[in-house]
Amino acid sequence: MARKSAAGGRRKIRYAVVGIGYISQAAVLPAFENAKRNSQLTAIVSDDPLKRDELSKRYGVEHVYDYDGYADCLANEEVDAVYIALPNHMHREYAVRAAEAGKHILCEKPLAVTEEECDEMVSAVERYGVRLMTAYRLHFDRANLEAVEIVRSGRIGEARLFDSVFTMQVQEGNYRLGSPEKGGGPVYDVGIYCINAARYLLRAEPSEVFAWSATIGDKRFAETPEMVSAILRFPVERLAAFTCSFGAADSGWYQVGGTEGVLRMDPAYEYAAPLHHKLTVDGKATKKSFPKRDQFGPELVYFSDCIQKDREPEPSGREGLADVRIIRAIHESIERGRPVTLPDFERHRRPTLAQADEKPPIEMPELVNAESPSGKS
Repeated sequence: MARKSAAGGRRKIRYAVVGIGYISQAAVLPAFENAKRNSQLTAIVSDDPLKRDELSKRYGVEHVYDYDGYADCLANEEVDAVYIALPNHMHREYAVRAAEAGKHILCEKPLAVTEEECDEMVSAVERYGVRLMTAYRLHFDRANLEAVEIVRSGRIGEARLFDSVFTMQVQEGNYRLGSPEKGGGPVYDVGIYCINAARYLLRAEPSEVFAWSATIGDKRFAETPEMVSAILRFPVERLAAFTCSFGAADSGWYQVGGTEGVLRMDPAYEYAAPLHHKLTVDGKATKKSFPKRDQFGPELVYFSDCIQKDREPEPSGREGLADVRIIRAIHESIERGRPVTLPDFERHRRPTLAQADEKPPIEMPELVNAESPSGKS
């Protein structure tokens, strides 16, 4: 089927943001100010009437819907695309319905809970001629993209190993503490950043995974492990290891070890703080800091540009699938207590420095019936 482009050629792409929880309020909604060159917030979808009322007034949004009214939102000719920021187990349904209605889809990671759900989403957009992008904000972040370029250029020699930690304390009752079968737990939420970074820094897909989980007797972790450690084996005998946790103090860094040097980024995954490189080659260390920037506005600008120019976005739906299949293998390894072999998976496109886009930082707005996973502002 022919691709559905925005009517009127280069006019702004009009978005409905679906799901108005913490990430939408803290980052997505205010990011439209930095994306106003080609993107416009047109509608919000939430089951919370207070959010609908207060946020529609704050951002001047005319069209508001609850989840039962999602069909009406999709039928609205003033909506070209949806930004899906719902709990993970709802991504597939809301994305497929959007595709069927001819709407383009920018979907938060993980793309879905299972490979089968990801495949359904990718097949739906192909069938109905719309675009699908997985919202990997770090694919547009200069600090991470300069790290990609350092490794690719050979400044640390041949990249041989990757290590990372991403941890946080998650408050009791947060939906992220649901079972992995519904997309809950630390691997789906924060471990995915480590997996994705390993893949874009080593520029390859893993062939095997081995993982372990550990949980203390905290009632928060009745459905999901407190922490998970995993080792990914990559082609050319390279290893990536990471630990993610919902029960440890905030930390988020990665390190790439090469035959001639080491690149460390700490913090690496933050969107509301400066990021830092430390590059050590031949025993000499150089440091570089990157100021806090809006990482969500660039996503919107890029995706809208892809819609306007009828281009396949990268990160695509298959990029989202690439990580979900690894996450599923990690949980299978934990359950079976042995390594799990991954079938071959081709990815030819990787994030490059050409995708870097720097937008002014966003100040934390006043939240409406929402709080961060840790309860911190």
